Amino acid sequence: MDCIFCKIVNGDLPSTKVLENDKVLVFQNINPEAPVHVLIIPKKHIASMNDVQEEDLALIGEMHRAAQEAAAQLGIAESGYRLINNCGPNGEQTVFHLHYHLMGGKRLGALTGISPSHT
Repeated sequence: MDCIFCKIVNGDLPSTKVLENDKVLVFQNINPEAPVHVLIIPKKHIASMNDVQEEDLALIGEMHRAAQEAAAQLGIAESGYRLINNCGPNGEQTVFHLHYHLMGGKRLGALTGISPSHT
């Protein structure tokens, strides 16, 4: 498999780990777009949110728990943060391994690409 996130999970590529358990890995984004910008990935390869199966639902819960823990550990839980999943080409997904971006550390701007009639 030629998945960059699977290579990080396997230790074939380096990462700056923030949090890790047997199901989930949280690590620093190498191209941060906010003062705090980490990625939350399942250790199991799932290509996108569209590929999540019934048996993966507990894993999604683990990812959300990891987001809470990482936000607290990184000092942004109280001030607020954004948790983002990009899915598919129009959602700007560039790595096809399910992941969340956890971003914070400053007041984040309004989401772009969304017309006011859809908010």
